[in-house]
Amino acid sequence: MLAALGIDTSNYTTSAAVFREDGTGANAGKLLTVGEGALGLRQSDALFQHVKALPERFAELREQGMLKEIAAVGASTQPRAVEGSYMPCFLAGASQGQVLADALGVPFYAFSHQQGHVAAACWSAGRMELMDQPMLAWHLSGGTTELLLVVPEGSNVRCGRIGGTTDISAGQLIDRAGQMLHTPFPSGKMLDKYSQYSDRKDFFRVRLDGFEFSLSGMENKVRDMVADHRLPSDIARFTLLTIASAVERTTQAARRKYPGLPVVCSGGVASNSLLREKLNGAVFAKPAYSTDNAMGTAILAMRRLQRGN
Repeated sequence: MLAALGIDTSNYTTSAAVFREDGTGANAGKLLTVGEGALGLRQSDALFQHVKALPERFAELREQGMLKEIAAVGASTQPRAVEGSYMPCFLAGASQGQVLADALGVPFYAFSHQQGHVAAACWSAGRMELMDQPMLAWHLSGGTTELLLVVPEGSNVRCGRIGGTTDISAGQLIDRAGQMLHTPFPSGKMLDKYSQYSDRKDFFRVRLDGFEFSLSGMENKVRDMVADHRLPSDIARFTLLTIASAVERTTQAARRKYPGLPVVCSGGVASNSLLREKLNGAVFAKPAYSTDNAMGTAILAMRRLQRGN
């Protein structure tokens, strides 16, 4: 059975995946090591960790019997499929992917990290048909909070930004709040857990400008709550409800302009339980495939191999 190998080396996760022509697959991923109290890594440090970690990811796939009949290799080579979108950390996966493709005598396909997220979300939700029709999609992560108008483009998709944050991303707000609460980085899972112990319903209603909104003011409000010795559970819930409300209201506005389009949610922040409650009717990636992964890249490589475009 033919299979495609996918590689993704984002700023915080090293991952490799295999997707088979029967629609099944496996992903092997691991978070990069971030020092205690830090909010991220320098690109040079991330690149170094990716180079060291990739052999272990391939070994995991080999132990599962997945590295057989590889007919194509795909890799995330840039954050977004637009001119000037570049991060050095993607060089690790792109270079190893090209070497592997040459060694195996199979084609190499380059994709964006964002396109991979959309593909992984549709596949993990059991909605692959969405890849062949227009849709609205949220990319909610540590570095990106973007509302996209996604349209089919051959075997791939074209993602056009139509809204999102004008400053810090939802993931950055969550991680900064987590740092104030002394939680490990990344802080999404811990804040989600904390929020379940609070029944508060208040949040900060950010101002929408079309499909755009700002979250930088929320950071100051979180800082004030910490200084006032508010319970961590209340701070976490306030933070997450604010994000969920902003995303929900923006989605409602977009649905009015683009009636009938399905809404897909991907990225690490999309695994948050409060957000999933708020966005009723949206298609969410399974939590394991909300965070950075190479499955979407492997899926896109298989689609390109099968369709030839």
